[in-house]
Amino acid sequence: MKFGMCNEFCEDWEFEDVCGLAASAGYQGVEIAPFTLADSVEDITWQRRQDLRSTAADHGLEIIGLHWLLVKPEGLHLNSLDPTVRKRTVDYLRAEVDFCSDIGGRVMIVGSPKQRNVLPGQAYPEVWQRSIEVFGGLAEHAGQRDVCLCIEPLGANETNFIHTAEQARRLVQAVGHPNFQMMLDVKAMCQDEEPIPDIIRASAPYLKHFHANDENLLGPGFGQTDFGPIAQALREINYDGYVSVEVFDFSPGPRKIANKSIEHLRKVFGAAH
Repeated sequence: MKFGMCNEFCEDWEFEDVCGLAASAGYQGVEIAPFTLADSVEDITWQRRQDLRSTAADHGLEIIGLHWLLVKPEGLHLNSLDPTVRKRTVDYLRAEVDFCSDIGGRVMIVGSPKQRNVLPGQAYPEVWQRSIEVFGGLAEHAGQRDVCLCIEPLGANETNFIHTAEQARRLVQAVGHPNFQMMLDVKAMCQDEEPIPDIIRASAPYLKHFHANDENLLGPGFGQTDFGPIAQALREINYDGYVSVEVFDFSPGPRKIANKSIEHLRKVFGAAH
């Protein structure tokens, strides 16, 4: 089991400082939200890409990959009523695949709930079928760059498209490409009808990444979410990917979030082991 942390809770920090915090706290990898680096990854030069990769390596870290893929540039939407916007969104995801590979990342988390919603006037089956085609094409490109796209089920309060793990599993099966799999997020699973350990076990054949957070939007150990059964289920399925800390309430500050979260993960995963 490897532990990582997402960079966006280190608001306005230089990447070197993010890596310094991650390494000192004992994480093995760092996950990047592209909008924290530039409005568009297409503006990030080859030299800057190599610098990001070497900075992580100099701190003994892996760059895990990318998430929050469609926050910027503004106006992206996978299911826009405007076909030019849809094309631009797919083209941008393709550019992010290249960026992810260039910096050494291996997973891209397809979250961005508002940019994938089924819009008024659209039929769900139409969006479902288009998603199969879009993600199938993107997965083909991702495979050429050794990157895996991972659909993230998010709660019904965040999106109306893929808001349960069961729906994510069905989409992965429908796409049917090894470079399109799924990830799980603790906060989101707290809103699912299935118990979290059961979700993990059912998703085992497709699970490539995992976000650790609390239902209260803070890090693991900051709230009431019991990570013991979660850790045990991940052990049972022999999950060997990253458990990456992602939070939405930054108020405790980066150092407290990073240090307390990994302390709690070490505790519960040690017990599970």
